Amino acid sequence: MNKNQSTGLLFELSRAGRRCHQIDGVLRNDASHAIPQRFLADAPVPLPELGELDIVRHYTNLSSRNMAIDTHFYPLGSCTMKYNPKRHERMVSDHHFADLHPLQPASTCQGMLSVLHEMEMMLAEIAGLHACSLQPSAGAQGELTALLVAAAYFRHRGEHRTKVLIPDSAHGTNPASAVLAGFEAVTVKSTPDGMVDIEDFTRKLDDSIAVFMITNPNTLGLFEGQITRIADMVHARGGLVYLDGANMNAILGIARPGDFGADMMHYNVHKTFTGPHGAGGPGSGPIAVRSMLEPFLPVPRVVKRDGHYILADERPLSIGRVRSFHGNIGVLLRGYFYIRTLGPEGLANVSRHAVLNARYLRSLLLGKLDMAGSDNCLHEFVASLKNLRRERRVSAMDVAKRLLDYGYHAPTVYFPLVVPEALMMEPTETEGPETLEAFAETLIKILGEDPEMLRTAPHTLSISRPDEVKATKEPVLRWIAG
Repeated sequence: MNKNQSTGLLFELSRAGRRCHQIDGVLRNDASHAIPQRFLADAPVPLPELGELDIVRHYTNLSSRNMAIDTHFYPLGSCTMKYNPKRHERMVSDHHFADLHPLQPASTCQGMLSVLHEMEMMLAEIAGLHACSLQPSAGAQGELTALLVAAAYFRHRGEHRTKVLIPDSAHGTNPASAVLAGFEAVTVKSTPDGMVDIEDFTRKLDDSIAVFMITNPNTLGLFEGQITRIADMVHARGGLVYLDGANMNAILGIARPGDFGADMMHYNVHKTFTGPHGAGGPGSGPIAVRSMLEPFLPVPRVVKRDGHYILADERPLSIGRVRSFHGNIGVLLRGYFYIRTLGPEGLANVSRHAVLNARYLRSLLLGKLDMAGSDNCLHEFVASLKNLRRERRVSAMDVAKRLLDYGYHAPTVYFPLVVPEALMMEPTETEGPETLEAFAETLIKILGEDPEMLRTAPHTLSISRPDEVKATKEPVLRWIAG
């Protein structure tokens, strides 16, 4: 960035009287007479005043300081920072979609409702399940929604079930969702190779089980080979199997959760089917369920009657709404375009290439990093830097920070929790071999650098080592010169 270019906040750049434009006519000077008095503020809102060029330069320069999938490689496990095709951005911004209002009568948005209905059917088919709700806004809300559906299902049957069993390698949202839904979260141990410990699972499985939640492939990037046996054991006790679909991009078109025993699942549309996913959003977490759970899905549902699509809410067993309107439509549309563009074989190739890339990157780092789990990783793998920390006092966080100096976003660190000093890497299917080779070469180079260089990294950014906990609780909302 040009050091002469002002890089303060917009409020600091503000100068009284600066304007981007002027509006001719009655609104130019005062619009207060056209607005009811009760809606007027006592004083003007203290917004910054700038010229248009000042604003354009401010945001352009600010954006150049960010890492983005368009500019950098993201070996970021668990969040699948894959490329989002630009054609989908153009399509979703088409006025036929973008100008619709969620409160329009259904008769005026038949095209949109038909797309949503088709999206539900496609997601149900990919899952190997029977029905789908597009309402949940993200994966965590999808988990909670599915567990609320399960709770309603058991209440309707007059069954009092209290426990949700969850492997210790699960995403942290799993136990949180279980507790919010009114269940007790019970941890099931993993074996050294990253699979469910069947003996521990069997000890904790009884007639109080409501749901067994499992991520498959799991957070080590491994497919749980015992899944059908586990599902049969849960079903024999009258419980349900929930599939955390965060890693569905590894098995699209190859294996369906419903076929290996899952009764309900969520998708992360913004991960599996692409979407701009930086900074924690936006997201979409639809759920798919077996037929016996369909009556409990959120309303309204998009249904087709007499050749027309309507939003039906006459579902007496439904858990009701879980969000405003009908879902995060922008993300759902991007996912819809992605699925329609690729088709069944294309989706299967997405998974094949994701697995190939992960295994190739793992092979490049084998012998340089200690690998967790077995050799048969799917879309992601986890390495451990515990020996590096013990021998050279260099942590996973140190390596992650140093990667920033080389222009790479860091992998996920310290997850899953069952692996000490974890580095989780997920290259996604959209990267070429040259990118993976360059990243592996850089990572190997970093591992051989002076430990002090790593412990004080990054060295090229305006901010180096903030206190992450304090920064979250006490954000500094002013510019700090680099």
